[in-house]
Amino acid sequence: MRYLLAIDQGTTSSRAILFDEDLQPCATGQKEFTQHFPRSGWVEHDPEEIWQTTLETCRTALAGITANDVAAIGITNQRETVVVWDAETGEPIHNAIVWQDRRTADHCARLREDGLEQMITQKTGLLLDPYFSASKIAWLLENIPGARERANKGRLRFGTIDSFLIWRLTGGKVHATDATNASRTMLFDIGNSAWDDELMQLFGIPASMLPEVRDCAADFGETDPALLGCAIPIRGVAGDQQAATIGQACFVPGMAKSTYGTGCFALMNTGTEKVISSNRLLTTVAYRLDGKTTFALEGSIFVAGAVVQWLRDGLRIINDAAETQALAEAADPGQQVYLVPAFTGLGAPYWDAECRGAIYGLTRGTGPAEIARAALESVAFQTRDLIEAMKADWDGARDTVLRVDGGMTASDWTMQAIADQLAAPVDRPEITETTALGAAYLAGLASGLCPAPEGFAKSWKLNHRFEPRLDDERRAQAYAGWKDAVRRTLGAIGQGHA
Repeated sequence: MRYLLAIDQGTTSSRAILFDEDLQPCATGQKEFTQHFPRSGWVEHDPEEIWQTTLETCRTALAGITANDVAAIGITNQRETVVVWDAETGEPIHNAIVWQDRRTADHCARLREDGLEQMITQKTGLLLDPYFSASKIAWLLENIPGARERANKGRLRFGTIDSFLIWRLTGGKVHATDATNASRTMLFDIGNSAWDDELMQLFGIPASMLPEVRDCAADFGETDPALLGCAIPIRGVAGDQQAATIGQACFVPGMAKSTYGTGCFALMNTGTEKVISSNRLLTTVAYRLDGKTTFALEGSIFVAGAVVQWLRDGLRIINDAAETQALAEAADPGQQVYLVPAFTGLGAPYWDAECRGAIYGLTRGTGPAEIARAALESVAFQTRDLIEAMKADWDGARDTVLRVDGGMTASDWTMQAIADQLAAPVDRPEITETTALGAAYLAGLASGLCPAPEGFAKSWKLNHRFEPRLDDERRAQAYAGWKDAVRRTLGAIGQGHA
């Protein structure tokens, strides 16, 4: 038996999952690590802790086999998070600045005021936002003593988490990333598939800092034998949402997947067409194989599973996430309560960081059941917002079956609500660890253990298909109420209300 090891380095934990040659998961290691919040709006991770937890989880997953039996390693990672390290010592110059960090908001606002957002979007497919890597790198170079001087001398290296792990795993021999992670830095021209000189100059980042960009299934070197017992080839890399897209076998233009964790990320394959959104979605690289780039439209929802956590930890109306289904089923069908979960603002397609959450339609008869139903429905309404925006942006998005993954897909009620709002099927796969599966598949593809994408797509197995049940009139009425609730929420700041 030959195995594939997937490293899934996330925002709150590092995981390693061992897959057999049939791409069935057979062993897992997982370890959480510390979240650092040095100031309001700042989020950091210790790169050394990320490295140690990654190494520990790999060793845990490999405990039952001989490392020689691992054909290859695939890496998937939290995207946009920035590490800068010394090329000679390998030591980070500062904590990693996490994708959630907002410290560079003023920098981005100045660039927007200078009229640069359109140029940046045309090249990168991204909106000018602190979310992405470039302004974070610039902050490190400007604020860490000696960093600018060392960078100009070619002493420093930048990487998203995948690059940092590749550097450490190969003992400093390989400084590389893949096209999906590169596409999230705001330094990469996705049309030319290359680092962009104008953007590097705009953010003051020397080219010597940047990793080489490779295909998602490619040679990223091999591990130092001392780390895992032998030298294991690293053959697959993709950012977490793109890895999930691959794991869901969304290889045909028009196919879409949505991952429901704390938030929600929806990606739609647009093929070789780089669709620039008119509805504030992102244009991104879905994957690059054999030198050929496939693009995607992406929309993100800030609050999906987090709304259930709020019911549990904030309102304390449930003790466990599973209780929401029974509550939603028991809700009074005569009430239409709307919860707009803008706890940290609203993501796509609204992109309003200042608005805050609100509940509409409360009556004396409203109780925990109606609020729980409204919370779950908010995920369905927000998913429809994203899919409607994708349809408006691109003609190929008309007949969409949505493939879903992530922890919230365990809620049949929520998945049915999404199908009802989309008026389209929602497919839940047998293997819901699609992010790690995508990384393992890429490693297997590059090492000859796995078939071409068409063959892999045939192995995708359906667990359950949720067909829409809601009639058009009720569906339209419910969504119109949601849009009105969002409009009122967005307008609250302008009226001087929090």
